[in-house]
Amino acid sequence: MSLIIIRATPGLAALACLSLFLIPNVEADPKDSSDSEKAVRRVLDAQVAAWNRGDLKGFMAGYWKSDKLTFFSRDKIEHGWQATYDRYQKRYQAEGREMGKLTFSELDIEMLGDDTAWVRGRWKLMTSKDSPGGLFTLIFKKLPEGWRIVHDHTSAGQ
Repeated sequence: MSLIIIRATPGLAALACLSLFLIPNVEADPKDSSDSEKAVRRVLDAQVAAWNRGDLKGFMAGYWKSDKLTFFSRDKIEHGWQATYDRYQKRYQAEGREMGKLTFSELDIEMLGDDTAWVRGRWKLMTSKDSPGGLFTLIFKKLPEGWRIVHDHTSAGQ
């Protein structure tokens, strides 16, 4: 191994230091991050509004319409948009079932990059019979059709 020593003139050293301030900042623009967080929140708000008017397909518009979508709940794993839709339909729109009023709270949206967000929060459902609730973790991706949930891990409380 050899050591190379480069002697810099004072002018060259000053130019090198000045260039550190002139190099563009490569970190994400906080405005872009804030805009993305707002866009993710709009998807969640639209889901709640659709649910509360009994529009399951409108609620599902927040999910990636792909066979690669994953939904974890209890000890079950659903793969794909259609399987997730069918699960919701059976659980909340089948004979004798009701969708109730959905709310999300304690939302924490964290941007993991320009096109990925991690969302944590609580869900609560008020029906005429009960009021289940629990926690969720969602992974959103920015796709050509907009921000969509690509993974949902939802748990129910006691």
